[in-house]
Amino acid sequence: MKQNTLTLAVGALLVIIVALMLFVFQVRQSEVVVITTFGKPTRDIKEPGAYFKWPWPVQSVHRFDQRVQNFEDKFSEGLTQDSFNLLTSVYVGWKITDSRAFFPKFAGSSEPIREAEAVLERLLGNAKAAVVGKHPLSDFLYPAEQGNKFIEIENEMLQAVQTQIRANNYGLEIEFLGIKKLGLPEAVTQSVFERMTSERQVLISQSQYQGEAEAEKIRSEANRRAAELLANAEGQATQIRGKGEAEAAKSLEIFNQNPELAKFIFRLNALESALKDRSVLIFDQNTPPFDLFRSVSTNLVTR
Repeated sequence: MKQNTLTLAVGALLVIIVALMLFVFQVRQSEVVVITTFGKPTRDIKEPGAYFKWPWPVQSVHRFDQRVQNFEDKFSEGLTQDSFNLLTSVYVGWKITDSRAFFPKFAGSSEPIREAEAVLERLLGNAKAAVVGKHPLSDFLYPAEQGNKFIEIENEMLQAVQTQIRANNYGLEIEFLGIKKLGLPEAVTQSVFERMTSERQVLISQSQYQGEAEAEKIRSEANRRAAELLANAEGQATQIRGKGEAEAAKSLEIFNQNPELAKFIFRLNALESALKDRSVLIFDQNTPPFDLFRSVSTNLVTR
């Protein structure tokens, strides 16, 4: 009796397990699930947990990874606006955003993610060719401070790919896109370097011209300021000379009234200049202005 009960319990447990496997399925955190009824998508599930379904062949469960997928396209060649061949490669991050739209496009493949990336690579090739053709080679090669337009070009590529994806309703979105590699075919490398050298020489000439113009401007300003200072100094000197001449004219009038006094003062000034520093003088008393000592010694003798 006990053996029969155990057998029934085990059988019932197996039936429950089989029923759960047939009627219940689990959705993981990283998955998005599409439920098809007789081959047609009828429900999509994004939230993790356990869900009910009818067993096959009524309903089937199709699982897709909803995490961001990364891939790099091929190193392909495109023609720039100024007719140079440029090799480019981009990296892309994308994810499934609408599983019910994604399912009919790629569910027929054994590897839908790889099939989606193959489609994306084709769309990227078209977008790169269109965007590269809108820009001259200098937009890709010059340093950032002189006009490098990487961010602008990457945004243009992203918008072009997004437009194609939405137009075809692939059920996915590009999360990010960036240029990974740039290259030039060997046939055009030398001509590109020569052109870059020529353009750099033009920039050098422009810089030299601007420097010379600025130096000439500075020199002109300095000459103008010097002329102004000299003119002001000359004016002040003229005023001082005028005042001195006026004072001299007053003294001359007095000297004209008393010529002997004038001679005496001139001789004293000359003597003062000769005796200004400590010195030993040997002179002739008959030579002006040293004849003053003769008159002084005569007066002393007379006294």
